[in-house]
Formats: sequence, structure tokens, C-alpha cells
Amino acid sequence: MLNKTVFITGSSRGIGLSMAKAFSEDGYFVIGTSRSQYDLEATLGTKNCLHLILDVTDRDAIKQALALLDAQSILPSVIVNNAGITKDQLFLRMKDDDWDQVINTNLTSVFNITKAFIKSMVKAREGRVINISSVAALMGNAGQVNYSASKAGIGGFTRSLAKEVASRNITVNSITPGFIESDMTDALTEDQKSQILSGIPSQTFGDPGSIADLAVFLASDKAQYITGQTISVDGGLYMS
Repeated sequence: MLNKTVFITGSSRGIGLSMAKAFSEDGYFVIGTSRSQYDLEATLGTKNCLHLILDVTDRDAIKQALALLDAQSILPSVIVNNAGITKDQLFLRMKDDDWDQVINTNLTSVFNITKAFIKSMVKAREGRVINISSVAALMGNAGQVNYSASKAGIGGFTRSLAKEVASRNITVNSITPGFIESDMTDALTEDQKSQILSGIPSQTFGDPGSIADLAVFLASDKAQYITGQTISVDGGLYMS
């Protein structure tokens, strides 16, 4: 990639933060977003980054962010759509707002962010779009109809957009993590961990660094012939 600038949503924790560190270590200028103030510079240990407070469901705010980055000549060549939330509930008890918030944050935001930055990539004839989905998109999870639907939608988005922009040297791929070590897995009881691990052939939770390393690879020239793909990183939890 000639322009090593990456834009990562949801970069203040978990997989997002791990990706921000990995891209930074690979020489990228990292633009990271979160919904609240965060000292990305201190966390990454470099000034070669920028943190933006951004609600990925707010299209006006995204337009303002685009204008800001354009004015500073730091439009990204790589987009990582990572921001996401869960509002788990059995379907019969799921509130309309639980559905709307999850779909808007997890799926519509991918449209919002990609739509904002794809034009500059097309013009430059260079770019990478990397969408972070979930194994729930492939296998489904009880109590996660909204989450599974939002993440499954990312798969269709990825394949369709990949076909549209491939001729412009832009690749679009999706990563589907399984159970990755995080605040969520730390909060599980030992019984819950044992039950989950019993269904994972590797018998372990994943390392966020595995997702980050794959994202950096997909952004590189080594992955220029990989597009429209959904790549699972789940220890064998779901095999299609």
C-alpha cells in the first residue's frame, strides 16, 4: 500500500485496540474512533495516530470527520469496520429498540463509514475494506437474533461490494472471530467457560492478536488477490 493510513472504528478496547497496535507497529498512521474520549496516543506510544470521538450511526458526524481528515490530507487507504454492540434477549422478549440499536451500530455503520471513504479509494485506485463480523453470523446463537442478523448482513455487504470495486484495486473482506479473550470472556464463570470450550476443537479462547495479524495481512500487498472472502478465526468452532 502506498498510503499507509488506517481508519479503525471501536479502537479503544478489545479487538479494535489490538488492531490499532498491530497497524501502528506495521508503520501505519492510525485513526481510531470511539464514542468517548480516549488517549490513543499514550496507549500506542506514538504521535503517529489520531483519535476521533465518533458515533458511527451519526451520518452528519461522519461527514464532519471526513471533512476534517480530508483537510489534513490523511484520508485512509484502509478501513476497518469494527465497532459493534450486543443487546442479547430471547426473540419473544426482544424490544424494538434492542433490534434497531444493534442493526444500526453493527451493520448500518458499515455502510455509513465505507460510503464516506470509498470514493477517495476509487479515485486513488487503491484501498482495503476489512469488516469485523462474528462466528454468530455463520452458526447463529440463541438470544442473539439481532446480533447474528447484523453480523450476517456484513457477509452479504462484503461480497457485493467486493465485486463492485475489485477493478479499482480495492479489496473487501470480512473476518469472523469466535470466542476471543476479552472483558466478556473474563466475566464468564468457570462453568460457562468449560461449556463454551467443550464446543471448540482447539479447547482455547482466541487471542485478539490473531485477529489483528490477519487484518494487517489483508491490508497488505500480499493479500491483493484476496477479496469478497469471509475468514473465520474461531479455533474450529464452526466449520462449513
